[in-house]
Amino acid sequence: MSGDIGGISKTVNYKGNRIDIGGHRFFSKSDRVMKWWQHIMPLQGKPSKDDLILVRNVPLSNEKDAPDPEKSDLALLIRHRVSRIFFLRSFFDYPISLKFNTFKNLGIIKIITVGISYIIARLMPIKPEKSLEDFLINRFGRTLYNLFFKDYTEKVWGVPCHKIKPEWGAQRIKGLSITRAILHAIKSIIKKDKSVGQKKVETSLIEQFTYPKLGPGQMWEEVVRLITKMGAEIYMHSKVVGIKYKGNNVTQITVQNSKTNTTETFEGDYFFSTMPVKELVQVMSPSPPEPVREVAAGLLYRDFITVGLLLKKMKINNNTKIPTVNNIVPDNWIYIQEREVKIGRLQIFNNWSPYMVKDPNTVWIGLEYFCNEGDELWEKSDDNFMKFAIDELIKIDIISKEDVLDSTLIRMPKTYPAYFGTYDDFDVVKKFTNSLENLFLIGRNGMHKYNNQDHSMLTAMTAVENIINNVKTKDNIWLVNTEKDYHEKK
Repeated sequence: MSGDIGGISKTVNYKGNRIDIGGHRFFSKSDRVMKWWQHIMPLQGKPSKDDLILVRNVPLSNEKDAPDPEKSDLALLIRHRVSRIFFLRSFFDYPISLKFNTFKNLGIIKIITVGISYIIARLMPIKPEKSLEDFLINRFGRTLYNLFFKDYTEKVWGVPCHKIKPEWGAQRIKGLSITRAILHAIKSIIKKDKSVGQKKVETSLIEQFTYPKLGPGQMWEEVVRLITKMGAEIYMHSKVVGIKYKGNNVTQITVQNSKTNTTETFEGDYFFSTMPVKELVQVMSPSPPEPVREVAAGLLYRDFITVGLLLKKMKINNNTKIPTVNNIVPDNWIYIQEREVKIGRLQIFNNWSPYMVKDPNTVWIGLEYFCNEGDELWEKSDDNFMKFAIDELIKIDIISKEDVLDSTLIRMPKTYPAYFGTYDDFDVVKKFTNSLENLFLIGRNGMHKYNNQDHSMLTAMTAVENIINNVKTKDNIWLVNTEKDYHEKK
């Protein structure tokens, strides 16, 4: 129904300050995806604004026509990745490292307890892993799980970790563990992987990534420009309200325009769906079998609210050795582990791209909240929510009230497909939709699968290849991000 391009990967422009909803690193272990991104937007050939100010060395493109981001908007920047945890009013590395700062912040007794609990978890792992709690304890130990994973994860999902399926961990964390984090730290001291692809680095541990100059939505806006130039038609402010199928094929869809309230019917040879599975099944005609309807109706989602906050400065300072413009903390995002606030994560858009901020002497941040449509957070008015969010950051000493210049709010329903509700029986829905030969479910909501953007793209690419090669099975689409070729671990 939106007039924006990119879905959750869109960029919202508020008075010249750009918001990336959720934070999108353009990084993939898939050469195909990386090449595709760089085909649409070439890598920077000259330093960006903050590279110049800080006299920072970045691996620039050697291509003859590689863009200068100071002169061209169509540029993919190479960014340094910093992400930390804010807990006990202190910063911890993410993933947790065994550096002096960690010892100092936690204290020797907690560190010893962390070590002992991790050894116990490795020697006596929980088997079988029935929940996300089991998954995390097996990889980090119970003490570290309770300190750094339990509260944050329950902020994200709104349910206890023992009620969440371990598939979420397999989907998002995969090969990460304390052992791998330590090995990565040792390897980094000996030799850093400065390649753009960073093939030998765990995805959760990568130290650089590419990023469109004007935010993630710029990539998809450029794609729309290219495909409309080739004759494609894009229908904005529209929602699929009807899907007719006969036998093993979808025959037509009905689309409603939210601005004009008019409907239009389209026929086609193939249909690709990224709409939430719950809504897809609801609008199908004839009505799917009752078991399919019941499972689809019970699928759950987690919704998302971002507050954009413009500041003169932040109260927290850069206490790292990483140089930054105006001494801003160097993080792309910060996981807020403090238990007395509901904010889950904090983005600093200046560090994603200096071109996301209209006035480089201000700090432009995003406060991220996880909620459910209709709950207490979601039902707050925009003004009340923004005041509430500002007060939370003041409470945990990240900002001062007098430094707030402006704010805005964005709501994103059905941002995260959940691994609870009727998810255990999702194969009932999958089997039915797979039986419709010309319907292809792709992407995060389309497959009710918590994929990153690169894996979502690979599902679409695989679906198109199946059509071209007359491959009838859809198993290879569902295997994206589960096959070893797509895993974040080697």
